[in-house]
Amino acid sequence: MLTPLESHLAWHHDDVKDPESWTYHLLAQDLVELDDALAHAKSISSDLLDLEQVDFPLPTLAHRLTAIERELIDGRGFVRIRGLPVERYSDDDLTLLYWGIGLHLGEPWPQNKHGHLMGDVTDQGKALSDPTFRGNELGQVALDYHTDGADLIGLMCLRAARAGGLSLVANAVAIHNDLLATRPDLVAALYEALPYDFRGEQPEGSKPFYSFPVFTAFAGRLFVRFIPHYIRASQRHAEAPRLSPETLEALEVVSAMARRQEYNVYMDLAPGDMQFINNYHVLHGRTAYRDDAASGHKRHLKRLWLAAHHLTQRPPHFRRQGRDHWGRQRTASHIPAVARGTAH
Repeated sequence: MLTPLESHLAWHHDDVKDPESWTYHLLAQDLVELDDALAHAKSISSDLLDLEQVDFPLPTLAHRLTAIERELIDGRGFVRIRGLPVERYSDDDLTLLYWGIGLHLGEPWPQNKHGHLMGDVTDQGKALSDPTFRGNELGQVALDYHTDGADLIGLMCLRAARAGGLSLVANAVAIHNDLLATRPDLVAALYEALPYDFRGEQPEGSKPFYSFPVFTAFAGRLFVRFIPHYIRASQRHAEAPRLSPETLEALEVVSAMARRQEYNVYMDLAPGDMQFINNYHVLHGRTAYRDDAASGHKRHLKRLWLAAHHLTQRPPHFRRQGRDHWGRQRTASHIPAVARGTAH
């Protein structure tokens, strides 16, 4: 029998409407430690893939990051870290600082078939009509609420758009529990394994889709993988199981609930800001935006997928099963950002 899960984490909009409640402002001491850690890391290697957590010593900030990770897993589920003086750093140094902070929160996971442990979220010329597009490659358009493929998802802003591009977060725990009280049939449909389109990144010789439930209950926790576009896109493959009317209704109802203000909050990410979310409890998306590359306003974020240190139990199907081929190589995406111009 399905039951509400982790009700103490089921926040609604009014609980988190004050941005200060989910923003950690870096302290002067933190900035000194980050400068020292950056210099130490660069003395070892300029390639972030060569660097491990021990190479970014953060004597006191590390304890604060541990507390942030616990809040991500056992609390609100999202945070914005603010206060990096971006004018002091190159883009490469900002990315290295972001990598170091990320290592204190979790172990980087590959994000695609290229083995990218550090990804780029910017307009890469992909169109919605391309059946292999991934969200980080699309520019200008809004992205509806969804999850990604790791415990924690991190973004750091290198450049903001000319207009728009706000980050959206919604509470999947509250949505699950509230929907269970009114439409348990729809919740039950999302506990069934559903087909997800592999976007052309499946292992050689494998099916072009994989099976995964939207909702999973495990060890008293809720685990969520909600990528409705990929679920619907699986239907382009004749061998994929057909989606039932009830499943299609359930997907649309969850999306509609996430769009309602009572379940979400909008977040502005300025250059240097970092966002980390619990991918199992918090859905994310973005508003449409407009770039102006000529003046230095081309939206560009760096992305991390992390396996959290603090989360010790995961359902078997959340242990990178079926995507191990993504980790056969360790690489970092490096799309040059536009000149800063007047972006800051």
